[in-house]
Amino acid sequence: MCNNKLKVVIFMLFLIGLIGCKPVDTCEAPIQKGLLSNKICGMSLTASRTEFVEDPMAEMAVLGMNWVALLPYNSFNLNDATINFDTGNWWGETVTGISTCQSLAAAQGMKTMIKPQLWSRDAWIGDMDYTTDVEWDTFHVHYTNFICYWAGIADSLQVDLFCIGTEVKQSATKYPDYWRGLIDTVRQIYSGPITYAPNWDEYDQIMFWDRLDYIGVDAYFSLIPDATPEVCDLKTAWEPTFNKLEAFSKQWNKPILFTEWGYLSLDGCAYKTWELEKDRNSVSVNEQAQANAAQALLELFGKETWWAGGFQWKWYSDISTTTRDYSDDYTPQGKMTEDVLKELYQ
Repeated sequence: MCNNKLKVVIFMLFLIGLIGCKPVDTCEAPIQKGLLSNKICGMSLTASRTEFVEDPMAEMAVLGMNWVALLPYNSFNLNDATINFDTGNWWGETVTGISTCQSLAAAQGMKTMIKPQLWSRDAWIGDMDYTTDVEWDTFHVHYTNFICYWAGIADSLQVDLFCIGTEVKQSATKYPDYWRGLIDTVRQIYSGPITYAPNWDEYDQIMFWDRLDYIGVDAYFSLIPDATPEVCDLKTAWEPTFNKLEAFSKQWNKPILFTEWGYLSLDGCAYKTWELEKDRNSVSVNEQAQANAAQALLELFGKETWWAGGFQWKWYSDISTTTRDYSDDYTPQGKMTEDVLKELYQ
């Protein structure tokens, strides 16, 4: 009988030990109000085609957002290493537009990050992989001009954070010496902190984190395929990635910043979002799924000192004046996720 009791005690201690190793907290608890009040509670603002009709910063500030990412895009062609690095096609991508956004954000007490990005209608920048060193050298010359141009704007506007690239996967993993040189050049132009924004499956392949102030991650990790995943189940599903990110932060002695994170308001939004984007027309709108996914991420990471915060993807400045349907989009605007943000950010 004593042996049986001893076995039970040992088993219970084993279970307690397992639970203690998990980063999840009590899943039945209500939303932890103000949990992220000392974090980067950021939002990625899509560039506006024309001047603002309404101030988007005021709307974001009401929800407790204290940072905004400004995104000047430029196009690229997979078949041409020479890229036209102008100031973008839309007003929000011009120096005037970026400067206006910076002023409006400052008026709301919000800080800003400038995050220049490359975009193509036909391809993802992470797939860009030239076949010769000559092509890569050409690309890198033009990319340096592009980034240094915006670094100069960021410094002149006293922007609070600058991102030197977003998901430039093949270049960043194959040519780390180029990126170290680029970082050194940018630091001669821009005096503030700097990060890089790799895709979720790229960050651990980057070898120049020692030169940067934050380990950036575009955090579209695939979790579970449930149509409406529970917050508790999502936190548990995060466990392997959570542990890996924590160890990676300690390895490099740098805080981790989610340079992008977000979920479509659709069934199954916490699972392979890059595939869900292609099938969104055949999937049901699900605001609860988006809200649960946001709550799980923010509550789980929000209490960690090694996690700096993040920038949600994304916010539309013209949503009140457009006829486009955003019901299945990443934006939390007018959705249940707004309530989650308000509770956790304020």
